[in-house]
Formats: sequence, structure tokens, C-alpha cells
Amino acid sequence: MTAIEPDLSFLMDHTSHVLRTQMSAALAEIGLTARMHCVLVHALEEERTQIQLAEIGDMDKTTMVVTVDALEQAGLAERRPSSTDRRARIIAVTEAGARIAEQSQVIVDRVHGQALAALPEDEREIFLRAMNRLAAGHLATPAENPQQIRRARQRTK
Repeated sequence: MTAIEPDLSFLMDHTSHVLRTQMSAALAEIGLTARMHCVLVHALEEERTQIQLAEIGDMDKTTMVVTVDALEQAGLAERRPSSTDRRARIIAVTEAGARIAEQSQVIVDRVHGQALAALPEDEREIFLRAMNRLAAGHLATPAENPQQIRRARQRTK
């Protein structure tokens, strides 16, 4: 039996990993992680709880707590009571946090732009449309799996 070429899992995993490393390095220049950027940007959009932000950023509870703790220590965000539900606590972005979120969004846009610039201009829209279709359709929901999924193997040349 011959495998279908190209190995879609490898291609998607490898490019995603490289994009994450490029993003991480670029955001590190201003002292942020991708998770910190995600929390700041989405907390600025509207009043959101830690749980809501964790869902948006696909973070588990522990990772979210560590991320918000780091944002608080840096003076970029703080936990506050919700204005609509006194039992809930929201993540509020400080003025300094709003300024750094603006900087980090420029960095994120630059990194994404550089990745897309590697494609011929006429292929970019097709690529994005196809990726959006996969993300909203067939690859929208992870399968239930009792085994932890690891990063795909590295292709050897």
C-alpha cells in the first residue's frame, strides 16, 4: 500500500510549528508571548472572563492562570469584578496593556504578511479561502481521542 503524497499532516504541522516559532520570536522582542497577545487583544474587544478568554485562545485553565498572572505582573492587565455579573471576574487591560496590544498586533500582522508573501499573489486568496473552509468545515472539531496527540514526526531527507 502506498501513502498518499504529500503528507498533509506533516505539511500542516510543520508549517504551523514554524509560524509559531517565528511569531514567538517576533513577540518576544516586546516581552510578550502569543498567549499574552491573544488575551490582551480579545480582552480589549469586550468584557470577557478568564474562562471565555481561555476558550478563545484554546488554553487550559492552568495555562490561562499563568498567562494572566504574567500580564498582571507586567502591569498589562488585571482581574476585576464584572460590571454585569458580580460573581464573575473579568480580565481588564490596563492603558499600558492597550498600548502593547497595539504594538503586538502590528507584529502579528507583519509575521502573517511575511508568511503569505512567500506565496505568489494569485495563490494567497485561494490558500486562505481553502484554509478557512477546512477550519470551518471538516477540520473544525477535534475528534475525541483518549490518547494524547503529539507533534507529527519530522520528515527526513
